[in-house]
Amino acid sequence: MSEATQNPNPKPLSDEELAAAAVTPTDPLADAQAELVNLKAQNADLADQYLRAQADVQNARRRADDEIAKARKFAVEGFADSLLPVLDSLEAGLAIPNVTIEQIREGSEATLRQLKSALERNKVVEIAPAAGTKFDPHHHQAISVVPADQEPNTVVTVLQKGYQIADRVLRPALVTVTAPK
Repeated sequence: MSEATQNPNPKPLSDEELAAAAVTPTDPLADAQAELVNLKAQNADLADQYLRAQADVQNARRRADDEIAKARKFAVEGFADSLLPVLDSLEAGLAIPNVTIEQIREGSEATLRQLKSALERNKVVEIAPAAGTKFDPHHHQAISVVPADQEPNTVVTVLQKGYQIADRVLRPALVTVTAPK
């Protein structure tokens, strides 16, 4: 083959191509050692990040535990604060000498209103089913069963009121219910 048939206009190589061709192959041991140094640096960096993350998690856990402890310790603070006027009223009533029966009754009724108001402010709700209400074992506790002309398993009388806070029953209402026919 002649030169004319191979490549009629040969293109000269660029400086970059000449530099790439002039580069001698590198030593594999030197490459491995450089990579080892790089990986050790990355490992040290990741170990440091891991330790910092662990410390952050422990600090967050400790702060959460402290907040929970404080919440438990002071959970009744608002409730106790709303009961203080009731306490004051009772003490004031007992401090009055020569009180009449009417004054005692009037003071007791006022104090009862204060107590009910304090309970309502703290989401404590009375459970007092009316006669004829369907018996609900989640809110009522049947003390006795009596024959009656009402539908079976309905409340006849309330012996003791119950109370609930939010949707949780503190004490079920003690009731008498009708017997099945």
